Amino acid sequence: MRAEHIEHLVELSRPAVHPDGWAVVAASRPDVDANRTVGQLWRVSLADGGRTRITQGVSDSSPQLTPDGTRILFVRADAKGRPQVWVMPADGGEPVQTTDAPGGVTGFRISPDGARLALTVREVEPGRGSTVEGLTPEAQSPRRIVDLHAQRNGVGYRIDARSRVAVADILDPGLEPDYERAPAPGDAGAEHPPTPTSRIPEAATLTSGDVEHVGAVWSADGTEVLAIRVDSDARTDLRNPIVAIRVDGGEERELLGIDANLSVAQIVADAHGVWAIAQDVGESGIDFVARNAGLYRLVGSTLERRTDEETIDLAAGDLTLVDDGVLVQDTHRGRVHVLHVGVDGVTRLTGDATEATGVAVHGDRIVVTVQTPTSFGELGLVEPGEDGPGGVRILTDFGAALQAAGVTVPTEHDLVARDGSRVHGWVWLPEGEGPHPVLLNIHGGPFAQYGVHVFDEAQVAVDAGYAVVQCNPRGSAGYGRAHGLAIRQRMGTVDLHDVLDFLDGALAAHPSLDGDRVGIMGGSYGGYLTAWTIAHEHRFRAAIVERGFLDPESFVGTSDIGSFFGDEYVGTDPERVRAQSPMAVVSQVRTPTLVVHAERDLRCPLEQAQRYFAALHRQGTEAELLVFPGEDHELTRSGQPRHRIERFAAVLDWFGRHIPA
Repeated sequence: MRAEHIEHLVELSRPAVHPDGWAVVAASRPDVDANRTVGQLWRVSLADGGRTRITQGVSDSSPQLTPDGTRILFVRADAKGRPQVWVMPADGGEPVQTTDAPGGVTGFRISPDGARLALTVREVEPGRGSTVEGLTPEAQSPRRIVDLHAQRNGVGYRIDARSRVAVADILDPGLEPDYERAPAPGDAGAEHPPTPTSRIPEAATLTSGDVEHVGAVWSADGTEVLAIRVDSDARTDLRNPIVAIRVDGGEERELLGIDANLSVAQIVADAHGVWAIAQDVGESGIDFVARNAGLYRLVGSTLERRTDEETIDLAAGDLTLVDDGVLVQDTHRGRVHVLHVGVDGVTRLTGDATEATGVAVHGDRIVVTVQTPTSFGELGLVEPGEDGPGGVRILTDFGAALQAAGVTVPTEHDLVARDGSRVHGWVWLPEGEGPHPVLLNIHGGPFAQYGVHVFDEAQVAVDAGYAVVQCNPRGSAGYGRAHGLAIRQRMGTVDLHDVLDFLDGALAAHPSLDGDRVGIMGGSYGGYLTAWTIAHEHRFRAAIVERGFLDPESFVGTSDIGSFFGDEYVGTDPERVRAQSPMAVVSQVRTPTLVVHAERDLRCPLEQAQRYFAALHRQGTEAELLVFPGEDHELTRSGQPRHRIERFAAVLDWFGRHIPA
């Protein structure tokens, strides 16, 4: 796989299943010529995996079926570039726009009767965005900031467009279309010419004020919309209430208050109560480090956690209702497995080398979209195991072009660290006998994981002749809470030991690796640990520090998570903070270092990279700074395809100069 083959990274949405035995998914991928992510909807047979493209939009996404299976709804941009919900007959036909949210739709759910939508929308503040035609951003009025979470990465100023809940009828796609009104002689001199009418149903907004509401879903009887409320101090207190709002008017009622100490990510309702995926963040409201996302059941005022707090983490998945409970997805040792949670407890349904990205049900069959070691997205069926978890039978071949380009499957290792603990990870080997130069990759998070899915970063490096070593050190997700909690206010300790010990173990296990020619790189927390490592270990020929968390002190006032992230991960005592700060030890760095950052990164702001690069440059350490315009913290995952390719070129150029392959 080479950099340009990112066009073959086809990712699938959560599936929607029709009663007749077929599924609809959105398949999206980067397109270099269009310089954007493109995608359409596909109909896939659950009998043989045969598939047909059923829409022709530029970037269609998020398909859902009405309960009776007659219509497909999905998200597509309107003529002004705003994401809206569109509807089409399930048996084929032209999609028509059914919402006209001025700030765009960020989520939707279909009512139990199939007639209405619960919408999560952006309400743009007057005088911002496109509310005044011709008003440029620099001509807008100043923003008055009164809290510590004014901005969001990928969004900008949060107060410019608050998240609201609305309801709207679904347009009948069989209606006659609107026609543009032609000018008439009587329009001459008219103070207010006739306004063209629209058949798009008008949405009724149910929420307002300084608070925001997200994740809108329907109650089982369709009389209320349930949502997660995000209060104005939500970045100094991560706890979220769950509320219910009657669609025919009435006051919002609170189903779950902040005294439950939950940071709620998702909800779904059935006839008996509410299921929620949430983290217990304690009475402080920000005790989030290594808190596994759990499944909670709320019936009346009774709240119960249904998954184990120490071992099961549901941060990666969705909630899918079934007759006897709910299906969820657990992050576990580089995999994402499907679990069933019901009255009899928790049952692990899959245990193979896949990462489930979406789940739906068809009768007694479970339909999943997954990522695998050779594909970024496939649709399959869960097959039961004989004496334990089953696996996924893949139906589709969306990854065929990627596999034809060439995919290297890594060797998995579980190695022993210096203190006797285990470190789990993977080694990719290029073709040939070696000796091969080595790149040590470190993931972000830190409470995240490298997984088994095909990973473009490793594949492109292997094609260029580098062996790639990457692991999930202590601090990562997927190995239990104690594993993730090990670096709380101890960053740069056992996590540093784990990545170095895994590297040494990989060198010992693979004689074709050249231990004298090793580079190191990482992004976000991985950028932190890369910068920390090269200040304490001088074995690396070159380093790349990308979108790094590099100075905890300035991070507080500049990052969109700065009001709580550093307080929990490095603490608040100034001496302890500096004892875990890469900026505090930058003078010890001798490794040639490329610093890579995105201009609009609000998670790890650009100033982190600028100050780190300046310190390296001023002290005479070989260093360069590469800044990508118009990109944010997600550059490597969802940035402009041309920028992603240019980044790969810069990575290979830097290592090629210092560690030729």
